[in-house]
Amino acid sequence: MSDPIRASDPRIIAIANQKGGVGKTTTAINLAAALAEKGEKVLLIDLDPQGNASTGLGIEADDRDVSTYELLLEDAPIASVIRATDVENLFLCPATTDLSSADMELVSTEKRSFLLHDALRHTDIDPYAFTYILIDCPPSLSLLTINAMVAAHSVLVPLQAEFFALEGLSQLMLTIREIRQSANRSLRIEGVVLTMYDVRNNLSQQVEADARATLGEVVFRTMIPRNVRVSEAPSYAMSVLGYDSASRGAAAYRALGEELITRHQATKKGG
Repeated sequence: MSDPIRASDPRIIAIANQKGGVGKTTTAINLAAALAEKGEKVLLIDLDPQGNASTGLGIEADDRDVSTYELLLEDAPIASVIRATDVENLFLCPATTDLSSADMELVSTEKRSFLLHDALRHTDIDPYAFTYILIDCPPSLSLLTINAMVAAHSVLVPLQAEFFALEGLSQLMLTIREIRQSANRSLRIEGVVLTMYDVRNNLSQQVEADARATLGEVVFRTMIPRNVRVSEAPSYAMSVLGYDSASRGAAAYRALGEELITRHQATKKGG
């Protein structure tokens, strides 16, 4: 079961979609950077064996001696995994390709679904005083993704504005429901954010209309546009906010960060 949430606890958000290519890692990096820019102290946990979030924030593959693999599989203290980034207020737990074998190795572990949950609630993390922890999940409903959801307070779902986009959500929602019933009763949907949105494209507009009609207020008002600067930024190991602060992509992720903070403030006031 999930621990009681203390007032000083960071908000833990798993960023997940089992479908690849929907802007999941891009959203993880840029939302984290946007929150950090607003003065929040943010930890981004790279739980994807591809390690793209780590590369996108400037941590090279040969400079990841201690990673989320050691955190989950070898009981490494989380303080030994946390790395500072070039972005003020933004820290990272990097990933390596070692994570690709984690599912097989975790099967024989008794508390296999609670490893990340327990790591994030260890007192080693307290001195950092994080206000947000974002988890970049792999593009699959694997044991790594389950670890993220058991550890998290909520799940944020990037949804590409494309044909059949909503149909792919059903299995993810089913997994969230199962975890809520079995391992983390407080888990909820943080929201769905439309990515790669092209205002000139009728299909994008139709997907938006369908998403809002089906999911209502769960869908963020902010939508992330198709923007070449967003695509270019990772090759320079930067967030889009750092790469081109005036771009439409940077403006969109700032707006998403502000909307997320506003939602949480409203939730706190509502009890």
